[in-house]
Amino acid sequence: MRKRFAEQAKVEVFDLAAGTNTDPKGHVRTVQRFHREPFGLYLARTMPGHPQLAALESWLLPPLGLRVTRWDWHPGHERDLDFYLDVVDVEVGEQCWRTVDHYLDVEVRTHRGADLLDADEFVLAVRAELLDAETAQRAMERAYTAVDGLARHGYDLSAWLQEHGIELSWNAQPVDDPVPGQRKLPPTR
Repeated sequence: MRKRFAEQAKVEVFDLAAGTNTDPKGHVRTVQRFHREPFGLYLARTMPGHPQLAALESWLLPPLGLRVTRWDWHPGHERDLDFYLDVVDVEVGEQCWRTVDHYLDVEVRTHRGADLLDADEFVLAVRAELLDAETAQRAMERAYTAVDGLARHGYDLSAWLQEHGIELSWNAQPVDDPVPGQRKLPPTR
């Protein structure tokens, strides 16, 4: 089954003050946790009503132009996938972050492989002028840098990110967080 192509840029907004994530379709969802580090922004939220996914955790990494996501699957819907990387531009703000998706994605299976996905969507976005030539080139470079870096590190995302001074943590963020009014993500297992 083929995904439907978006006819406008895919923009997401992460409002730290409101504790929300607005997806590209304009749906506003509550974020249970935001956490900032010098290299990026962590967020965790549940996915009420989603048939396959219970929750997600993501890191927005401006230096690499990536959003790294781990999903918590409902029983019986698990996929052979450890991390999902979206190639994005990340705009950093004091209370609001924004991403613009560049239509290329990478699935990572730790120590087993990485697949570059959605080249067809990327080509359609370029043709539809949703990505200009400079942005398209930047997106390709980021995607191939990620795939190459993962391959050089035995498809170990943590090892590749450490090369860039980035160490991600999942589920166990510190309780004392610089973002006011935090809520903890409920246990997913």
